[in-house]
Amino acid sequence: MLPPRLNAVVLPLLLCFLFPPFCLGIRSFPTSSSATSGNDLFHFTEAPEYRNGAFCPGSSNRVSTPSCDPSLVHIAMTLDSGYLRGSIAAVHSVLRHSSCPENIFFHFISAEFDPSSPRVLTRLVRSTFPSLNFKVYIFREDTVINLISSSIRQALENPLNYARNYLGDMLDPCVDRVIYLDSDIIVVDDIHKLWNVTLTGTRVIGAPEYCHANFTKYFTDSFWNDPLLARVFSSYSRRPCYFNTGVMVMDLVKWREGNYRKKIEAWMELQKKKRIYELGSLPPFLLVFGGNVEGIDHRWNQHGLGGDNVNGVCRSLHPGPVSLLHWSGKGKPWVRLDEKKPCPLDSLWEPYDLYKQQHHHHHHHHVHGHHKEQEQQSWSFSNSILVSYAHDLL
Repeated sequence: MLPPRLNAVVLPLLLCFLFPPFCLGIRSFPTSSSATSGNDLFHFTEAPEYRNGAFCPGSSNRVSTPSCDPSLVHIAMTLDSGYLRGSIAAVHSVLRHSSCPENIFFHFISAEFDPSSPRVLTRLVRSTFPSLNFKVYIFREDTVINLISSSIRQALENPLNYARNYLGDMLDPCVDRVIYLDSDIIVVDDIHKLWNVTLTGTRVIGAPEYCHANFTKYFTDSFWNDPLLARVFSSYSRRPCYFNTGVMVMDLVKWREGNYRKKIEAWMELQKKKRIYELGSLPPFLLVFGGNVEGIDHRWNQHGLGGDNVNGVCRSLHPGPVSLLHWSGKGKPWVRLDEKKPCPLDSLWEPYDLYKQQHHHHHHHHVHGHHKEQEQQSWSFSNSILVSYAHDLL
């Protein structure tokens, strides 16, 4: 019989070998001891501490799993060293414009073999946002690596681009809805407005649709010349429209019940045998959901600000109001700003950037109104790694 403390370590490892998980979950806990922060590598400054207004619903103390609190808004994003600067700015923008920032729970997906390691990235998020509600999931790249085909841009072949396919498996079963956001976005409106969008009927996802876009260009001639494949879109009650998967509201109950992960993987498997599209992780979503997406106001994805996938040229905003700016495409605002070759709209991203070029003394920020003065805290991490297959086993 193993001692209880040793059992807590050995049991998860045995379960890991018996049931290969999609992810490992890293949880962080506040303590009185100090810990090394990721800032030494990335030089981020601490964000202001944003607090709820008086009208925000209170959290429930009756739930054993923090992410199961019914008052929470759930947001899923990837977290990797290459796009970390974008992710930090995106989180900052969400909190800054939220009416109830303490009611937001972030689910970060990090690659198992990221050069900076998921634990370093976790510490960095905690040091930048000391009061943030979040969990980091370690995505096992071998889950999807054999399904990925070459794309027109190498960045689109990153396994993390496909992590959104597995949110229904990775997140706690009590999380029945999530907003998925790419790392190259800025939110300039209250995220609760997007959260409250209704997905009608049998619709599993909601996203801004663009019905004037040339839908045929996302698939090859081999696809359209095959009568069986081309027929996939004719069964829908209305013609399918293009939508960008970088901003989606997802009903995870319907997702799990319909086994949509398998449906997406089936198209990826076909792509390995017969090339039917060129553009990374987007086409399988179009094939599965095209024509059956809950249309959301275009203001929630002003996309394409990074230019095309080849040249990354500057672009202007689409006509109409803006709630979310999205630098999809080759050009990223932090890269162009560092190169002193920014596009005009990159100036809208810059105020949310917490990256610092050099070491400096970090001062605490004071935010007035419904934000309170933050207290300095040091953080360390539990030694245990919670092994999970769709949810934590411990």
